[in-house]
Amino acid sequence: MSSYPPLNVAVHTPRLSLLGATDELLERLVPVVREGVVTEAPWPFDDPMSLYEDNPQREWRWLRGVWAGRAKVSETFWRLYFVVVADGSPVGMQDLIGNEFAAFGKVDSFSWLAPAARGRGLGKEMRQAVLHLAFEGLGARLAASDAFADNHASNHVSESLGYRPNGVDWATHRGSPAELRRWLLTREDWTTRRRRDITLSGVAECLPVLGIG
Repeated sequence: MSSYPPLNVAVHTPRLSLLGATDELLERLVPVVREGVVTEAPWPFDDPMSLYEDNPQREWRWLRGVWAGRAKVSETFWRLYFVVVADGSPVGMQDLIGNEFAAFGKVDSFSWLAPAARGRGLGKEMRQAVLHLAFEGLGARLAASDAFADNHASNHVSESLGYRPNGVDWATHRGSPAELRRWLLTREDWTTRRRRDITLSGVAECLPVLGIG
């Protein structure tokens, strides 16, 4: 157990767990990051970690990004980092982001999954897990997500979980602009699909850190 409550938050489903991204778990995830260089479409977001590079600096940037994000927690902005563990092994990350959460009750999610772990339904499972944390644990009213238009897997997950189309936006991958599809899930729509086999731990102790009363 950590003395810092956000690192003790955990979400468990029958297939996987989202565990607070401690340094120990991040070290276990480094080989997955190292093997996750993207060489074919669909291309991911441009990111300080750069999923296109294959060198140690990429891993260092990823670690520094998580460390910096863990430290920038306030009532107006926070980002919870989770390592996704399936069958005892780390396979990716799932983040939950709150921007002016007290005012809007809205969260965004961001995730990535090791190429070897894709195609098994884990992407949908981890999204369901983090949505359960957002709505059941934190009392969110809205959850947003977005994905490049050609990322059919991510867009399908959003649609299958009840998100509704919420316009388009633009971002870059490999330095070129590309269209994003935006999605929005209301608490009411989540409630009709909520699962009863997902459990939470460590959430109550974390609420004061996030400024949630």
